[in-house]
Amino acid sequence: MDNLPIVVGVDGSESSMRAVDWVVDEATLRGAPLRLVYASLWERYEGRSLAEDLHKPLEQVTAEDIVRTAGQRARLRRPELEISTDVLPEEPEYALVREGRQAAALVLGTRGRSGLAEMLLGSVSLTVAAHANCPVIVLRGSHDDKVRAGKRGRVVVGVGEKSWDSAALRFAVQEAKLRRASLDAVRAWRCPAHESTDHPLPASEPARLHEAHATEILDKVLENAPADVDLSRRAVEGPVRRVLLDASHDADLLVVGARRSREHLGLQLGRVAHAVLHHSACAVAVVPERT
Repeated sequence: MDNLPIVVGVDGSESSMRAVDWVVDEATLRGAPLRLVYASLWERYEGRSLAEDLHKPLEQVTAEDIVRTAGQRARLRRPELEISTDVLPEEPEYALVREGRQAAALVLGTRGRSGLAEMLLGSVSLTVAAHANCPVIVLRGSHDDKVRAGKRGRVVVGVGEKSWDSAALRFAVQEAKLRRASLDAVRAWRCPAHESTDHPLPASEPARLHEAHATEILDKVLENAPADVDLSRRAVEGPVRRVLLDASHDADLLVVGARRSREHLGLQLGRVAHAVLHHSACAVAVVPERT
């Protein structure tokens, strides 16, 4: 494996500190160094949990306190891991996208509760996922703001019509191997409404043909899959977003691709990636696919 670090953005919130726990284990599995960064133009810290841990008033918690505490937490969990920390006095979106140019992956946490803080953090996550040159893993929180370690032993990947050279598929295979997890390759299909009525074929025939076509795509895309991966493949009827969100309920990680065009400067995040980042029941990895 290369020696590029896994980078995690920390902001002192409980969700970002739990993301540190998750990424420490991920970096250990990969044999990669870990880099913890705090990026913000604002010096004032607005959380409460970290201030209580440090026995300081909110207004006295600094960026250095945040990264130092995150680093200590990581070292306690895995003393043997190579860990570095940094404070970047700039907008987090720009700082993290730049960090991703020299990273194996970027990891961000999200809060499970509503409110302005979640909206702002969600904006950062979406912007970074839409522009980063490396995989971006967003850890979905639950209603109690906790990110839980993967226990299901299952990675899900959404399959498009690309060949085995798909970056998302390669990433999903790597993650399944590292975690010793099964890999569930899912292809969604739908029968257009105009084909289900006023058609000379029996009512069930159009659906059967679309399902068969989806299965053929799965077989073609996965024909060169490594033999040492516990791989299952499923063609599921329904909108892609709903199919993948349903699959996320029994998974530790959901992997989706995001097309990147060098000629396009705006947000490059499709509707499927956008939806799963907002609603997935497990961690989501958005992997850039160059076009």
